[in-house]
Amino acid sequence: MAVIETEALEKQYDGRITALADLTVSVEPGIVGLVGANGAGKSTLIKLALGLLTPTSGRIRVLGLDPLADGEAVRARVGYMPEHDCLPPDVAAAEFVTHLARISGLPAPTARERASETLRHVGLYEERYRRIGGYSTGMKQRVKLAQALVHDPELLLLDEPTNGLDPEGRRAMLSLVHRIGTEFGISVVVCSHLLGEIERICTSLVAIDAGRLLRSASLSSMTRHSDLLTVEIDGEVARLAARLTESGLDVRAQGRTLLVQLSTEDTYDVIRDAVADLDLSLHRLERHRHQVADLFRELPEASHAGA
Repeated sequence: MAVIETEALEKQYDGRITALADLTVSVEPGIVGLVGANGAGKSTLIKLALGLLTPTSGRIRVLGLDPLADGEAVRARVGYMPEHDCLPPDVAAAEFVTHLARISGLPAPTARERASETLRHVGLYEERYRRIGGYSTGMKQRVKLAQALVHDPELLLLDEPTNGLDPEGRRAMLSLVHRIGTEFGISVVVCSHLLGEIERICTSLVAIDAGRLLRSASLSSMTRHSDLLTVEIDGEVARLAARLTESGLDVRAQGRTLLVQLSTEDTYDVIRDAVADLDLSLHRLERHRHQVADLFRELPEASHAGA
């Protein structure tokens, strides 16, 4: 069963600003990246999934439930980590996470036990009685993750979980999210505009732009090898490009790198011989692999052409 499913979903603000338009998508279990530029409609989709907003038209289902009609049931099965800092500074992390566990319906003893266990999972066990106001940005992000996890949800919605973190903090947070999705068996939707991060941990990806679906597919299919060879040399790129073009190959230069159309298996031999004849140093010769960022740059043009 899809964890989130939408059909012709639309959300407008004040009848003028369209945040989502005709969005039909099925989000399968796993670690799913919800990507798009700032303002693409990612946070709006998450808030609709939580029942915090009402759709202008269309429908949305979360774990098979209607977030508006069954909002309490949805929030009992879903954990939400908001993007912005919303933590009370004068409250200890253990107290705060316990309180959120109680709100989720856990009895007091169980809530305290679950809060300690969850803070251990996110690496804050030793610091759990400190006031949140004295925490670093990375620690505050972990508190937000802990409160989303404390009631043992089936689905986690994480809105920009690496927001405000330095590179090491981002790596640690992403490793933690990956562990939750793989070892705990919880489906995770990670909302982010940082495509390189998504590529590291996600099994599939949903890309939206200006409120419209661009593509939804597994990450492996979106980053498959292309019919291009990447040729990186130390020397005169223009000379090599000219020689390969004379040999009948389709060549495109990108700085020190050439992208050569792989027409036949002989293409490798033609490149090798040209590099040797020109007495150049070959650093890399391999099949070019798409990256999420490359695909995302291409998607708007394709989607507009289809429209």
